[in-house]
Amino acid sequence: MTAVHVFDPAMCCSTGVCGPSVDPELVRFAADLDWLKGQGVSVERFNLSQAPAAFAADAAVKAALEAKGEAGLPLVKVDGAVRSSGVYPSRGELAAGSGVAAPEASLFTEAVAELVAIGAAIAANCEPCFKFHYDKARKLGVSRDDMHRAVTLAQSVKDAPARAVRELAERFLRGDAPTSQKETGATATSGCCEPQGGKESANSKCSGSS
Repeated sequence: MTAVHVFDPAMCCSTGVCGPSVDPELVRFAADLDWLKGQGVSVERFNLSQAPAAFAADAAVKAALEAKGEAGLPLVKVDGAVRSSGVYPSRGELAAGSGVAAPEASLFTEAVAELVAIGAAIAANCEPCFKFHYDKARKLGVSRDDMHRAVTLAQSVKDAPARAVRELAERFLRGDAPTSQKETGATATSGCCEPQGGKESANSKCSGSS
């Protein structure tokens, strides 16, 4: 099994994806490593502030630190060979270095998924859902402007049916729309909120009826 070892500069946690302000590059790299694990590659990360012994024990990492200081980090090794130093490689570079098939380009990233979830929470009037996905999107580095766009778009989509039925009601009330049963397509025996079978029943065609 191919083994990838990542030697990170000093960070607050194992991935650096924490705190109120998250570096999008760290978010991207963490996702790329998760993808690499899914391809059967062994991945291990070492944080300078949490595992200094691992840095001291690796000759190549120690040499990079002596020559460049922390500018030589992050340092990525694949099967013991240094693949990159000073930058986080892309997913394609990780794939090529690890000998796995290059990933297909996709627009549906974790960040995009959280924007979709935020929009869905607005459409569903779900406060806990919105709070959860807002927090997750923030940790992924999604900007407040992008979240605001998602909220605005979701609210516009949500408002469209209500606006349409209100306009329909106004046309009927002004007398601008057909009013006979034949013209409107309504039946004499039931409407959308009438109990089924013409009897009082909890089962009706409108979810809002009782």
